[in-house]
Amino acid sequence: MPSETTRPQAETRIITVSGQRLRVAIRSGDGTRTPLLLMNGIGVNLEVLQPFVDALAPAIEVIRFDVPGTGGSPAPRIPYRFSALARLVTKMLDQLGYQQVDVLGVSWGGALAQQFAFQYPTRCRRLILVSTGTGALMVPGRPSVLAKIATPRRYQDPAYMAQIAGEIYGGKVSTQPRLAHDFAHTARLGSALGFFYQLLGAAGWTSIPWLSKIRQPTLILHGDEDPLVPLVNAKIMHRLIPHSKLYIFHDGHLGLATSAPELAQVVEQFLTAPVSSSTGSDDLEVEKRVQGRWAAAKKFFRTLLKKLK
Repeated sequence: MPSETTRPQAETRIITVSGQRLRVAIRSGDGTRTPLLLMNGIGVNLEVLQPFVDALAPAIEVIRFDVPGTGGSPAPRIPYRFSALARLVTKMLDQLGYQQVDVLGVSWGGALAQQFAFQYPTRCRRLILVSTGTGALMVPGRPSVLAKIATPRRYQDPAYMAQIAGEIYGGKVSTQPRLAHDFAHTARLGSALGFFYQLLGAAGWTSIPWLSKIRQPTLILHGDEDPLVPLVNAKIMHRLIPHSKLYIFHDGHLGLATSAPELAQVVEQFLTAPVSSSTGSDDLEVEKRVQGRWAAAKKFFRTLLKKLK
């Protein structure tokens, strides 16, 4: 990890993209690596990802932004669906001068990252999905946990956040109160309206029908103590995305921050690893493997639905 004296600082500014003001933070790299675009979880500001950014090698240029309605980006007039948000992100990259990026999305931002990689494949070189799932068609977390995240109260009341963080996020924040306290005082809600707009924008969305068409090399990171998005969802995505790797870490939903040194190293190795010759091809072998994974996933969901009845 870079020391405090050598760690590069991010430049934060407000830009306007298609009439929408966006708060953007860019940490410059050395120009030798593909920039890394981070997409955050629901309702939280870009500062929440600072521990991970700090753990990354200084050579990597890192782009963060507050989704409309969070942090320093005002809420839009109407909710953005993920397809519209992916288009907005593309225009943001155009305005900032980036042609192609690597993309990392965590939780809600992982859904946006999937949409972006599928909708604009030439703009996304490699894809990293952290503590996320396939949307409406996924294995849900515990009902008691889901009930607590359905409102923005945890972002409005740091004491309440610190109180419930261990239960809803699991992993290290459940055993180390300091981590829960730090997260509670770092996460800042832009507006309650923006939070509900994010919920509405994701309503009914799923990547299941087209996930097998993602051709970017993909790294899936997931904690083994995540009560919000159970680990099985990462395994489903791994089965469906042709060129994917799954890395399971011992932590919870906030592992990207609370296990930042470990995950930063895994991400850096993935971003610099050579691409196999078959990656991105549409040969018969790849298609057969995709079809087999899709059939297995459909069988899994049929079995799950029978159990829920």
